[in-house]
Formats: sequence, C-alpha cells, structure tokens
Amino acid sequence: MRGNRLFTVVLLAGVLLRVVTMLGFPPALWFNDSYDFLRVANDPFPHQLRPSGYGLFLWLLKPFHSLALVTILQHAAVVGIAVLGYRMLVREFDVRRHWAALAVAPVLLDAFQIELEHLLLSDTLFTVLVFGAMLLMARPGTTGWRRAALVGALLGLASVTRTVGVPLFVIVVLYLLLRRTRWTTYVALGAAFVIPLGSYATWYESEHGRFGMSGVDGIFLWGRTAAFADCDAHRPPAELARLCPYGAADDRPASSHQIWEANSPTGWTDGEPFPAETNALAQRFAVWAIMNQPLDYVRVVAYDFFVRTFAWEREPYPTVGTEARYHFPTEARTHKDLPVIGGGQRPSVVREYTHDAGRTRIVGPYADVMRWYQEHVRIPGTVLGLVLLAGAAGMVWRRARPRTFLFWSSAVTLLAVPPLTVDFDYRYMLPAMPFACFAAAVAWGRGRPAGPSRRGGKPDGPGAERDTDADAGTEPART
Repeated sequence: MRGNRLFTVVLLAGVLLRVVTMLGFPPALWFNDSYDFLRVANDPFPHQLRPSGYGLFLWLLKPFHSLALVTILQHAAVVGIAVLGYRMLVREFDVRRHWAALAVAPVLLDAFQIELEHLLLSDTLFTVLVFGAMLLMARPGTTGWRRAALVGALLGLASVTRTVGVPLFVIVVLYLLLRRTRWTTYVALGAAFVIPLGSYATWYESEHGRFGMSGVDGIFLWGRTAAFADCDAHRPPAELARLCPYGAADDRPASSHQIWEANSPTGWTDGEPFPAETNALAQRFAVWAIMNQPLDYVRVVAYDFFVRTFAWEREPYPTVGTEARYHFPTEARTHKDLPVIGGGQRPSVVREYTHDAGRTRIVGPYADVMRWYQEHVRIPGTVLGLVLLAGAAGMVWRRARPRTFLFWSSAVTLLAVPPLTVDFDYRYMLPAMPFACFAAAVAWGRGRPAGPSRRGGKPDGPGAERDTDADAGTEPART
C-alpha cells in the first residue's frame, strides 16, 4: 500500500463494501441456476443444461455445509485478482500507479459486480480463472512451455465452468503468434487446455451418450434464431416445422426466455432435460433460419452487442424477473417447490447441501446501504464502450500492441459470444470489464521506471524488466 494511496483507498472501499454485503444479505443470493449447481455438488454428475465446473467447486466445499463460506471465497477471490492485477500493471507492465488504480476500480467498486459475487453462480469463478490466465500469459519475459501449460489448464478449467471460455484459447494462440513463440509452447498450451475439456466431455459421454459439454447447444442457438425466424415467409422442412416460434417477431419474448416458456416449441418442463432428438432438431432449425435470414441474424446480434451492451441505462431484459435478480433484494425469497434435474426439489437440494433452509436474510442497515449504493454506483455500458474504444485506439497508436490485443480481444470475445450464440444478459458484461480496463491502461498508462528493487538488486517496478518483446512483437533473445 505504501506509495499507492489511490489504490489503497479503492481497495479498502472494495473490501468494506463486500463486508457490508455479507452482513446485509447472509448467507448468499439465489438465481434459478443456483439449484442446478447445488444438485451437482450434492452428487456430482455432468449436467445436461450447463457445464458442471462450478458445481464441482461447490462439491469441494460441501463438507463445510456453508453457503457463507462460498460467498466469502468468491468475494475474496475477486479482491485478490484485483490486487494481483494492480501489482502486475505497476511492476510488470510499466503502468503509472493512478492509471493502474483506475483500471481495477470497476472490479472493486461496481455494485453489480459485488452483487454478482454474492450470487451462487459460475460467473465469479469463471472470471477469476480466465483473468488469472490472461495475466499470466501477458507477464513479461519469454513464454516457456511451463507457463503456457498453466495458462492452458486455467482456460480449460474455465471452459468447463462456462463454455464461453473456449474462444479465449484462440485469442491466446493469436497472441503467441504475434510474439513468434517456439512450437513447444503451443504444444504445452494445447495439451493442458484439452485435458480438462476432454476429460469432462468423456465423462458427459459416459453418462449421456454424447461426447460434448452439454445437451443444449442446439437449443440455445434455436433461442437466438427464435427472435427473427419467419416460418410464413420461409417454409421450413416438415420435420422442423414444429419448432417455429409463436407469434410475430416484434411481439416475441427475449430469445433466451423463449426456450423456457411453458408453451415453448422446445417442450421445456421443469426438472427434465431436453431430449437429444429435440436438441439436434433445434440445431438444424437454427442453421436453417440463419441460412434463410442471414441479415436478420446479423441485425439481432448487432442490436444486442452495440445497443444493449453499450446503453447508458439498463432495461428489464431478458425478463423483468431475471434482471431483478441482479439487484440487491428488498425482501427474502422462498425456494419454490420445483423439481431439479438430477432428482429432488429445490428446498431439499438446498437442505442437503447446507443442512438448513439456506434462505437469504435481509439485515438492516447493511442491506439498505448496499441497495442505496447500487442505485448510485455502477459502470454504465456506455462507459465500457468508451474504455473499449480507448483500448482499440491504443493498438493503433501506442506501444505494447500484442499485450493490449490480448486483453482487448478477450473483452470483445466475452461480450460478443453470448449475443452470437444465445442472447444478451447483463451479467455477461461483468467478466469483460477488467479486460477492457487493462487494455486501455496498458496502452495509455505506461510511465517511467520507479523505485529500487527488492529482487537481488535489480530494478523493480515500472521499467524493471522492460518487455521489449511486447513492444516489438518478438520474443527476447535467449541467453
């Protein structure tokens, strides 16, 4: 903290806000997906709707029977990755201290980020894994096979937590190509990345007869095309006709919501996975719709990416109830008595994990403080867009282009993949924020060397081991 006053203030405020959250909403906040993850944690199996990585994380913590422990670890992990990121910006990436503090401020202070950490959802674990992987990859110096293997393993674990992590592997490969890295690095990276994914896909095949990460890739893509598919103007093949969305395109619910409606053509029923045949037909329908209406597909994706993502105000999307889950609640909600895939009802699944009812308690005045804070302190989408523009400009006019590319392209990928494949959701924006901020800081915040070293008499801090390979796009010579 010494000599880093702005960061110290931001860090202490971030920690205090998380303590107030823990006091105001013990032990955790709930989302519809939370019960599926707890069901996996109670008796691990590859879930048919979403990868089970987060459920396995909860399974490791099950002996403690404490949801408070889960949320404490999630809050602490984000604070820890912010501290690590700040340190690397200043001491490894030559970024001025006030620029570095501003880069980590959204992660530490954004109210919706803090609320997301308190939810029993996979997003926090995913963010820590992918951001840690990219920080490690961007670290100055030669990227040897050991570092590449660790980065690949982290990305592999992230991808079995949320499948949007898979495209980030391509970003890392492109970054290594820019730096002209040795072939052994690519082998180590690929092998370490494939091991978690291959192991999980094999496990999934042994349980469900299909080599993959889930059984809803076709269903989700169908939901994306359900926003525009016009079966009157373009007649589908007879076997796909039953999957035509209901109503005019302008009056349909959000893409992701159409999947789960009670009268959805997908035939969704609480507690039952989608049949493999339905998923396959849904994928065929989605491909057919995109091929017949490519401009409409581009239109809905572009609207979600450019308009919804970078809007100043939030709207109740994809539904009023879903968006409300991202706000600190005013009253405790009971666990609905609904069946869960894998067996059991929501209340029984919670009780098996926690040995109690596991209900969120609203405790004043701490809860009131956080609700007020959330109304006034957040990072609007427009600000995120401006930060991305700053990073893009940095790749054109500033140095350290490969490293800026690594962070910037990761942010864009995390923002673009959901609208391309499923739908827009506000919580998908938050993992992209630190990448966007780091891209802008690395591009525009680099300063002069500072301070003596504590590492064997060598310079430490900005300018310590100047990353000439990141500036020039080549690996430093080996000695």
